[in-house]
Amino acid sequence: MKTPITILSQTAGALAIVAIALGGPAGADGSNYQPVKDAIVLKECGACHMTYLPGLLPARSWTAIMTGLKDHFGENAELDAETARRIGDYLTANAADSRGVRSEALRGLPQSSAPLRITELPWWLQKHEKKGRVSPATMKRKGAKLRSDCVACHQDAASGSYDDD
Repeated sequence: MKTPITILSQTAGALAIVAIALGGPAGADGSNYQPVKDAIVLKECGACHMTYLPGLLPARSWTAIMTGLKDHFGENAELDAETARRIGDYLTANAADSRGVRSEALRGLPQSSAPLRITELPWWLQKHEKKGRVSPATMKRKGAKLRSDCVACHQDAASGSYDDD
């Protein structure tokens, strides 16, 4: 016979497995961000910068980014057609709005908006700028060269965890 404690433990374990399967680790804002698991995305995007998690932007933003690789934030990041298609498909399939539910990362973002930078999201601005977390002094202390250098403050950002370090 199962005791209430056994049932509770099994239920909690099952819920944890479901939560991880659906979204990955929880971020500091309570959202879940799935780490990048595609080797090609990790290799190609990570060759120049942190591999940003697809769940931080809507699919329309990733589409715009992937169609503009000839001038990717001032750099030519063009890829062969097959590689670009594979990366674009992965990013849009795992985007913040891909599972039929708007991620917390899209809070305050108009449906028609397609920001090209995570640092342009209303959610990001609320969490960082309004709280002074990306002040020049903080960035210098953390060793961040750009506001988009997530790992300067969130050491486990690539794994989907944006807890404050």
